Amino acid sequence: MSVLVFTENWDGKFKKLTYELVSWASEVAKMINGTVTALSIGSVAEGELEKLGNYGAGKVLTVETPALNTLDSQAYAALLSEVVLKEKASVVILSNNNMGKAVAPRLSVRLKAGICSGVSKLPLSTDPFTVYKRAYSGNAFSRVVIKSDIKIVTLAQNSFGIIENPVNVTVEKANVAVDNSLVHTQVKDVEKQSGKILLTDADIVVSGGRGMKSPDNWTPLLELAEALGAATACSRPVSDEGWRPHEEHTGQTGKIISPNLYLAVGISGATQHLAGVSASKYIVAVNTDKDAPIFEAAQYGIVGDAMKILPQLAEAVKHIK
Repeated sequence: MSVLVFTENWDGKFKKLTYELVSWASEVAKMINGTVTALSIGSVAEGELEKLGNYGAGKVLTVETPALNTLDSQAYAALLSEVVLKEKASVVILSNNNMGKAVAPRLSVRLKAGICSGVSKLPLSTDPFTVYKRAYSGNAFSRVVIKSDIKIVTLAQNSFGIIENPVNVTVEKANVAVDNSLVHTQVKDVEKQSGKILLTDADIVVSGGRGMKSPDNWTPLLELAEALGAATACSRPVSDEGWRPHEEHTGQTGKIISPNLYLAVGISGATQHLAGVSASKYIVAVNTDKDAPIFEAAQYGIVGDAMKILPQLAEAVKHIK
């Protein structure tokens, strides 16, 4: 039996997300006495592909074709299903991000395979195959049993960690046909943002809410984020008011993130917001209202004025560094 990992690259480079997926796959392979095969789509240098062997991937399959330079979930699912069958994979792992959420359901239908999204731990059992995930906006946990011969799992980001497990790795071109007729997505324009940490990649996130009172008060928050090497985020009311860009909106209707540290400043802690950040390893809240719901979700809390506390935190971080 084998475990197949669908990897993602950004401009030919792998990020933490990919190594986390392969690490999780490697541990699952040990549980089922199997091997790990990684599939890479796009142009990636062989040296970069071989890095996956450091985390347990014994085989790396590559597919390079201009037709798949743009994500088209239908074409990707068709290709992936063919690789799964050829490799006789019993477990297929994708990330629980936009790409994984688009491809995994289509793949499930093609393979008639059971699927569980947003898994956050190793399987509790392999017979039956039982996985663990958060439910009800992070307020509960569920154990999901997948009974199909092929199991599909999407792994929540930052939920497992990276484990080095060096093995001998071989890099091969996948012997699969790409059906160009399935590609219907066209990208007409691309705007890239540089010099800023992406929310989905960040280990630390500093987020502001309506308690910041005005967009003019954001400078101390940005200075703290810079000192911590953190990404910045905001609650929905802030983005709706135009104080911060919509790309920073976290919550049930925004980006779902799971950093190691989430610092919530002036955020009351509405259920919709907590649904997007509850998977964070640690939540630290700063709020003037000691009864704010955010304190129930936070491991640490500071009751006070953000305009006074943020500069002190930034100075403390700079001093420690």
